Amino acid sequence: MQDGAGRQAEQEWDGRGLVSTGWLAAHLNDPDLRIFDATVHLRPANPGPYKIESGRADYEAGRIPGAAFADLAHEFSDTRSPLAFTMPPVERFAETLGRAGVGQTSRVVAYTTTTPMWATRLWWMLRACGFDNAAVLDGGFAKWRSEGRAVETGTRQYPPTQITLTAHTGAWADKAAVLAAIDDGGVCTINALPAALHSGEAARSYGRKGHIKGSRNVPYEKLLNADGTWRDDAALRQLFDAVGAFERPRAICYCGGGISATMDALALTRAGHPSVAVYDGSMSEWTRDPNLPMETGA
Repeated sequence: MQDGAGRQAEQEWDGRGLVSTGWLAAHLNDPDLRIFDATVHLRPANPGPYKIESGRADYEAGRIPGAAFADLAHEFSDTRSPLAFTMPPVERFAETLGRAGVGQTSRVVAYTTTTPMWATRLWWMLRACGFDNAAVLDGGFAKWRSEGRAVETGTRQYPPTQITLTAHTGAWADKAAVLAAIDDGGVCTINALPAALHSGEAARSYGRKGHIKGSRNVPYEKLLNADGTWRDDAALRQLFDAVGAFERPRAICYCGGGISATMDALALTRAGHPSVAVYDGSMSEWTRDPNLPMETGA
């Protein structure tokens, strides 16, 4: 269902997570706009499942005019955590944003040169701290370039400022909450990883094969059209209706490390789910404890 292109012209800043390349091109010179390339690469590794590589080189080789770089793997994560990409304490996150030039009245647009999961990760981090004036570029840098829009090289740094944030209760779920959700009929736990990883059929894993007991699978790649734009809200709703997400008042999304889970979280938000959380530790944390239940199969 190729529903992204038809939505492109009418998509405006609606506060629900996506903005079009057309909107961004028309607002590049807005003084309150802050654009960030949030690209990260996960390279195959042994032992694995991957090695983290910054996307800064991609950014410097070609970027949307005015865009700065958001280093999610280091500066924007809690480097004191044993898990990669962990959400930092809200006060430290606010300091990082302030140094990056994000203020109380800024509008933030995040994009990547690859999968949008890194942009949705930054969007969710902001949303989890009560900052709702952010969006992900629909179609990302690939769509921007395919439309022949201006590209710059080199780097950009916005003037530093200050911002105050407050953690949004319920935006994150920890290991205990996910364990409790297994026997809670009011929570739908959703795995955003590809189907073969969810079932345990994939050659690689995050330490143990399969998925968190009782969780359902909505793979992140199914949220997108073939051109990398997001499917429309009705199509997104159908994907999550199929796993019973809207039959339960709360949804918890997870993946390997809390990254692609934010794509499911954005989709659920756009589709109108009233209570969505992301398990930040995800499989990277869950599989380390052999007492935490897992299953294989669909």
